[in-house]
Amino acid sequence: MSRIGPLERLAYGVSHGLRIAWFYSQYRLAARRGAPAAPKGKVDGLPSTADVFVRLLALLRRDLANIEAGLYRMPHDWIPPVMRMLRLSRLFFTDLDDVGRRRRLGLGDEIYRGVAGMRRRYPRYYLQNFHYQTDGYLSDTSAALYDYQVEVLFYGGADAMRRQALVPLADFLRGRRVAGMRLLDVGAGTGRFLTFVKDNYPRLSVIALDLSPPYLRRARTALGRDSRTHVVNAAAEAMPVRDGSIDVVTCIYLFHELPRKIRVRVAREIARVLRPGGRLILVDSVQRGDDPELDRLLDVFPRAYHEPYYADYVRADLRRLFAGVGLDHVGDDVAFLSKVMTFDRR
Repeated sequence: MSRIGPLERLAYGVSHGLRIAWFYSQYRLAARRGAPAAPKGKVDGLPSTADVFVRLLALLRRDLANIEAGLYRMPHDWIPPVMRMLRLSRLFFTDLDDVGRRRRLGLGDEIYRGVAGMRRRYPRYYLQNFHYQTDGYLSDTSAALYDYQVEVLFYGGADAMRRQALVPLADFLRGRRVAGMRLLDVGAGTGRFLTFVKDNYPRLSVIALDLSPPYLRRARTALGRDSRTHVVNAAAEAMPVRDGSIDVVTCIYLFHELPRKIRVRVAREIARVLRPGGRLILVDSVQRGDDPELDRLLDVFPRAYHEPYYADYVRADLRRLFAGVGLDHVGDDVAFLSKVMTFDRR
């Protein structure tokens, strides 16, 4: 991969400056219009907005440095279409009143209570209005809004956090014949992370696995229909994938939305499908102790955004979990409000 020049560096700075300004303004407008996204009154120990921006800018400097070093390419949509952003903004604010209502009333399981058929098709833990969003992960509208909602939440830094998984991926693939390898993205959602993978490794065979049909339809559209791209509608704890058939498993923002027992089952499934010497790259929220100044924020977040399994996740010993299924810890890397964990299969 070639390194970038001064014009591309300038383009990165300008585009990401505009990106942060846009999504932060959306965050502020949403906070004024909707129900408060945090408990009423002063909460001691929370980082200030300035503290958050210091971490966000450090992430963007790292992202640009990785691009300059040739670890991965400039994002393919570093200048998103203006009309698309306006359309998504309108959809986001149209849905905000319902999100605010659920937050005020503490309604996090409308899907489970509202549609009996869903209970037969999906596991109980999944039938949540995660983030208080409409339809949880089970409608086309939710799938259309999800990536935008996440960018608003992280002030425009979500994609840059996802791209940090490309660093241990580049390390693993260096010197290998990429065309003969397979990558499985567990909990792929709309396929956003896989678009970055395919930007950099078009000959790599990738599988997007997710439990949501609407999200997988978005992933299929985003990734195209070449013969090296596949989608699989299945639960992460029961993957229809052959033993030892995968070279790399990626898992982006899934584990904090799983109950403890399901996390154990998913870890076993990941170990089962990975070949010996294969790699797991997991990106998820920071946990308690990763950045002590953020620990109080981790306590508030699950109440503000309906993350029913998050409080347990931030205290979970993931190294011990994966060691127990045969995966050796390679390293951790905190990136803004997320961290990248890398494990290799024995």
